[in-house]
Amino acid sequence: MKNSSVTLGGLALAAALALSGCAPAGEPTSGGSDSAPAAEDVATSFNDTDVMFAQMMIPHHSQAIEMSDMILAKDDISTDVTDLATQIADAQGPEIDQLTAWLDEWEAEPLDGMGDMHHPMEGMMSNNQMARLDAATGAEAERLFLENMIIHHEGAIDMAETEVDGGENADAIALANEMITSQQAEIDTMQELLTTR
Repeated sequence: MKNSSVTLGGLALAAALALSGCAPAGEPTSGGSDSAPAAEDVATSFNDTDVMFAQMMIPHHSQAIEMSDMILAKDDISTDVTDLATQIADAQGPEIDQLTAWLDEWEAEPLDGMGDMHHPMEGMMSNNQMARLDAATGAEAERLFLENMIIHHEGAIDMAETEVDGGENADAIALANEMITSQQAEIDTMQELLTTR
Protein backbone atom coordinates (compact mmCIF):
# COMPACT_ATOMS: atom_id res chain seq x y z
CA MET A 1 0.00 0.00 0.00
CA LYS A 2 2.88 2.30 0.72
CA ASN A 3 4.27 1.84 -2.79
CA SER A 4 0.80 2.35 -4.24
CA SER A 5 0.35 5.71 -2.47
CA VAL A 6 3.73 6.90 -3.70
CA THR A 7 2.81 5.95 -7.24
CA LEU A 8 -0.52 7.73 -7.00
CA GLY A 9 1.20 10.78 -5.57
CA GLY A 10 3.64 10.83 -8.45
CA LEU A 11 0.83 10.58 -10.98
CA ALA A 12 -1.02 13.43 -9.30
CA LEU A 13 2.09 15.64 -9.44
CA ALA A 14 2.62 14.82 -13.10
CA ALA A 15 -0.99 15.65 -13.88
CA ALA A 16 -0.76 18.97 -12.02
CA LEU A 17 2.38 19.90 -13.93
CA ALA A 18 0.76 19.03 -17.23
CA LEU A 19 -2.33 21.10 -16.47
CA SER A 20 -0.27 24.10 -15.42
CA GLY A 21 1.77 24.01 -18.62
CA CYS A 22 4.97 23.32 -16.70
CA ALA A 23 7.34 20.40 -17.01
CA PRO A 24 10.05 19.11 -14.73
CA ALA A 25 13.46 20.68 -15.31
CA GLY A 26 15.11 19.45 -18.45
CA GLU A 27 11.85 18.29 -20.10
CA PRO A 28 10.21 20.34 -22.88
CA THR A 29 6.54 21.26 -22.64
CA SER A 30 4.26 19.80 -25.25
CA GLY A 31 2.09 21.77 -27.69
CA GLY A 32 2.45 25.33 -29.04
CA SER A 33 0.83 27.23 -26.18
CA ASP A 34 4.04 29.17 -25.46
CA SER A 35 4.22 30.73 -28.95
CA ALA A 36 1.45 33.30 -28.47
CA PRO A 37 2.79 34.81 -25.22
CA ALA A 38 6.25 35.00 -26.77
CA ALA A 39 4.89 36.92 -29.76
CA GLU A 40 2.98 39.24 -27.44
CA ASP A 41 6.12 39.89 -25.41
CA VAL A 42 7.98 40.88 -28.58
CA ALA A 43 5.20 43.26 -29.62
CA THR A 44 4.96 45.00 -26.25
CA SER A 45 8.60 44.97 -25.17
CA PHE A 46 10.46 48.26 -24.87
CA ASN A 47 13.73 49.67 -23.62
CA ASP A 48 15.20 52.99 -22.49
CA THR A 49 15.75 54.11 -26.09
CA ASP A 50 12.03 53.69 -26.83
CA VAL A 51 11.10 55.69 -23.74
CA MET A 52 13.55 58.48 -24.54
CA PHE A 53 12.30 58.59 -28.14
CA ALA A 54 8.71 59.14 -26.98
CA GLN A 55 9.63 61.55 -24.19
CA MET A 56 11.77 63.78 -26.41
CA MET A 57 9.71 63.62 -29.60
CA ILE A 58 6.56 64.90 -27.88
CA PRO A 59 7.93 68.39 -27.07
CA HIS A 60 9.83 68.37 -30.37
CA HIS A 61 6.60 67.78 -32.29
CA SER A 62 4.78 70.28 -30.10
CA GLN A 63 7.19 73.02 -31.15
CA ALA A 64 6.76 72.12 -34.83
CA ILE A 65 2.99 72.48 -34.40
CA GLU A 66 3.51 75.82 -32.62
CA MET A 67 5.67 77.04 -35.52
CA SER A 68 3.03 75.90 -38.00
CA ASP A 69 0.28 77.64 -36.05
CA MET A 70 2.31 80.86 -36.10
CA ILE A 71 2.60 80.84 -39.89
CA LEU A 72 -1.06 79.84 -40.34
CA ALA A 73 -2.17 82.78 -38.19
CA LYS A 74 -0.60 85.30 -40.60
CA ASP A 75 -2.61 86.84 -43.44
CA ASP A 76 0.17 87.43 -45.97
CA ILE A 77 1.55 83.90 -46.42
CA SER A 78 1.49 82.05 -49.73
CA THR A 79 -0.68 78.97 -50.16
CA ASP A 80 2.23 76.57 -50.75
CA VAL A 81 3.69 77.47 -47.36
CA THR A 82 0.36 77.36 -45.49
CA ASP A 83 -0.42 74.00 -47.11
CA LEU A 84 2.90 72.65 -45.86
CA ALA A 85 2.34 74.05 -42.36
CA THR A 86 -1.11 72.42 -42.26
CA GLN A 87 0.39 69.11 -43.40
CA ILE A 88 3.02 69.22 -40.66
CA ALA A 89 0.51 70.03 -37.91
CA ASP A 90 -1.98 67.41 -39.11
CA ALA A 91 0.70 64.69 -39.14
CA GLN A 92 2.42 65.48 -35.87
CA GLY A 93 -0.67 65.94 -33.70
CA PRO A 94 -1.74 62.26 -33.97
CA GLU A 95 1.87 61.18 -33.52
CA ILE A 96 1.98 63.06 -30.20
CA ASP A 97 -1.16 61.17 -29.15
CA GLN A 98 0.48 57.84 -30.02
CA LEU A 99 3.73 58.68 -28.25
CA THR A 100 1.79 59.78 -25.16
CA ALA A 101 -0.20 56.53 -25.17
CA TRP A 102 3.03 54.52 -25.27
CA LEU A 103 4.44 56.39 -22.29
CA ASP A 104 1.25 55.60 -20.36
CA GLU A 105 1.53 51.94 -21.37
CA TRP A 106 5.20 51.82 -20.36
CA GLU A 107 4.44 53.66 -17.09
CA ALA A 108 6.95 56.36 -18.01
CA GLU A 109 6.47 60.05 -17.26
CA PRO A 110 6.50 62.66 -20.05
CA LEU A 111 9.07 65.42 -19.83
CA ASP A 112 7.94 68.29 -17.62
CA GLY A 113 9.32 71.10 -19.73
CA MET A 114 12.87 71.57 -20.96
CA GLY A 115 14.32 71.23 -17.45
CA ASP A 116 13.66 67.48 -17.42
CA MET A 117 15.83 66.77 -20.44
CA HIS A 118 19.02 64.83 -19.82
CA HIS A 119 19.84 64.95 -23.54
CA PRO A 120 19.60 68.04 -25.76
CA MET A 121 16.98 67.82 -28.48
CA GLU A 122 18.40 68.49 -31.89
CA GLY A 123 16.75 71.10 -34.05
CA MET A 124 14.75 72.84 -31.34
CA MET A 125 14.27 76.57 -31.83
CA SER A 126 15.29 79.01 -29.10
CA ASN A 127 12.79 81.41 -27.54
CA ASN A 128 14.38 84.25 -29.51
CA GLN A 129 14.00 82.38 -32.78
CA MET A 130 10.37 81.61 -32.01
CA ALA A 131 9.72 85.25 -31.13
CA ARG A 132 11.34 86.41 -34.36
CA LEU A 133 9.16 84.04 -36.39
CA ASP A 134 6.07 85.20 -34.54
CA ALA A 135 6.84 88.86 -35.28
CA ALA A 136 7.80 88.41 -38.93
CA THR A 137 5.45 89.01 -41.85
CA GLY A 138 5.24 88.15 -45.52
CA ALA A 139 8.25 86.77 -47.33
CA GLU A 140 10.49 87.12 -44.26
CA ALA A 141 8.09 85.00 -42.19
CA GLU A 142 7.99 82.37 -44.92
CA ARG A 143 11.77 82.25 -45.16
CA LEU A 144 12.22 82.00 -41.38
CA PHE A 145 9.60 79.27 -41.15
CA LEU A 146 11.15 77.21 -43.94
CA GLU A 147 14.74 77.62 -42.73
CA ASN A 148 13.90 76.84 -39.12
CA MET A 149 11.60 73.94 -39.95
CA ILE A 150 14.29 72.32 -42.09
CA ILE A 151 16.65 72.41 -39.10
CA HIS A 152 13.83 71.19 -36.86
CA HIS A 153 13.03 68.26 -39.17
CA GLU A 154 16.70 67.33 -39.47
CA GLY A 155 16.85 67.09 -35.67
CA ALA A 156 13.74 64.91 -35.61
CA ILE A 157 15.25 62.60 -38.23
CA ASP A 158 18.41 62.22 -36.14
CA MET A 159 16.28 61.32 -33.11
CA ALA A 160 14.22 58.85 -35.16
CA GLU A 161 17.38 57.20 -36.51
CA THR A 162 18.58 56.73 -32.92
CA GLU A 163 15.29 54.93 -32.19
CA VAL A 164 15.63 52.72 -35.27
CA ASP A 165 19.20 51.80 -34.32
CA GLY A 166 18.65 51.20 -30.60
CA GLY A 167 14.95 50.81 -29.88
CA GLU A 168 13.22 47.55 -29.03
CA ASN A 169 9.51 48.22 -29.46
CA ALA A 170 8.45 47.23 -32.97
CA ASP A 171 5.66 49.83 -33.22
CA ALA A 172 7.91 52.67 -32.06
CA ILE A 173 10.61 51.65 -34.55
CA ALA A 174 7.99 51.56 -37.31
CA LEU A 175 6.80 55.07 -36.41
CA ALA A 176 10.40 56.31 -36.36
CA ASN A 177 10.92 54.94 -39.86
CA GLU A 178 7.73 56.67 -41.03
CA MET A 179 8.98 59.95 -39.54
CA ILE A 180 12.30 59.63 -41.35
CA THR A 181 10.57 59.12 -44.69
CA SER A 182 7.86 61.78 -44.32
CA GLN A 183 10.04 64.48 -42.79
CA GLN A 184 12.80 64.01 -45.35
CA ALA A 185 10.18 64.48 -48.09
CA GLU A 186 9.04 67.68 -46.36
CA ILE A 187 12.64 68.89 -46.12
CA ASP A 188 12.99 68.39 -49.88
CA THR A 189 9.81 70.41 -50.45
CA MET A 190 10.97 73.21 -48.13
CA GLN A 191 14.35 73.42 -49.82
CA GLU A 192 12.60 73.85 -53.15
CA LEU A 193 10.30 76.53 -51.72
CA LEU A 194 13.30 78.43 -50.35
CA THR A 195 14.72 78.84 -53.84
CA THR A 196 11.80 81.17 -54.62
CA ARG A 197 12.12 83.28 -51.46
